[in-house]
Amino acid sequence: RGWWEEYRRILPAAYLDLSELDHHATFRHDVAVIHVPGLLQTEAYARALFAYMNPQFPESEVEHRVSHRMRRKVVIEGADPIPYETVIHEAALRIRVAGRAASRIQLTRILEASEAEHVAVRVVPFGLDDFAGAGSAMVHVGGVVPQLDTVVRDAPHGTAFIDSAAQLEHFRELFRRVKRASLDAGQSRDLINGLIREL
Repeated sequence: RGWWEEYRRILPAAYLDLSELDHHATFRHDVAVIHVPGLLQTEAYARALFAYMNPQFPESEVEHRVSHRMRRKVVIEGADPIPYETVIHEAALRIRVAGRAASRIQLTRILEASEAEHVAVRVVPFGLDDFAGAGSAMVHVGGVVPQLDTVVRDAPHGTAFIDSAAQLEHFRELFRRVKRASLDAGQSRDLINGLIREL
């Protein structure tokens, strides 16, 4: 049991499962294609995203999701953070989910997070040749042993948790390929700084 229990009967079970998965993780690898990874999102970004994706939600429902997402950041911002590596496509950095001013703050937040020793942020630029992408966003959470790793992917029917050995190896290799295609940390920061200047 952990802080996420406060959200039981308030949010869908998958939200609590994600929080518990993060809590027990030894590392986390994200691939983001359209949206900034949840662990790097600002409140304004997350609020705009949830409201847009779920226009039928009352404001209170959106706020529950935002507060939950902000609390999940403890795994990389808390007293005992886990190693976190994310590869973000330039598209996710350019889409103005919450407007120009909020986008500038969001990009600045990503740069600030990337300064931590345990955080690595890499960007896949638009101009890259021979890159077919990762299909969709992906989260790879490390277990205490590799057999307990889990991959999380959003699907049309909901969140999918993948833990079979063959599928895990497929997604590990997919992350390695996407990472190899990305800019290094310094080049990624330069690209993000350039996007901020454009705003």
